[in-house]
Amino acid sequence: MFPRLVAASLLTLLSPIPAALAMTPAMVKSVDVQITLADLTNAQAATRFSTVELDLENAIAARLIDRIDEQYGVEITIDISELELSNSFTDVFNLADTKLGGNVKVKGSAEYPVSANYDMLVDVNAALPFMPEGTVIETLPGDSAEYYSSVVTAFADAVVRKLDE
Repeated sequence: MFPRLVAASLLTLLSPIPAALAMTPAMVKSVDVQITLADLTNAQAATRFSTVELDLENAIAARLIDRIDEQYGVEITIDISELELSNSFTDVFNLADTKLGGNVKVKGSAEYPVSANYDMLVDVNAALPFMPEGTVIETLPGDSAEYYSSVVTAFADAVVRKLDE
């Protein structure tokens, strides 16, 4: 009877551990962003084509710097399907949109069984909180570094938030 009591006590003590492990954020092995020229919808976006993959990978990595596990982490792959930059003046008149969108795939591992496949789209409204303080959005050119950086940052932030859900 004593061994059964000990075994039952151990099971009771150990049972919360899986729940606690499930609540820890997933570690990340890699982030890979891909885009093709056909996915660009305007000239401002084309000026950033050469750097958007690396810029988005770096923005996501910066948010996950303390969650890198190159052996057991999850793999994040993003296929950008849309990149369009404009300024809010043209947005007001529905002449153009600022958006960055794509398909996000999270491939889990045995240690972090988090898997997902979803479409993500951020627009100028999602980018506003990431604009430098004092920015006058109505006069900011759509191809400016601040505008572009804010859209990329908003997308990266949304990917990491979704990973943690």
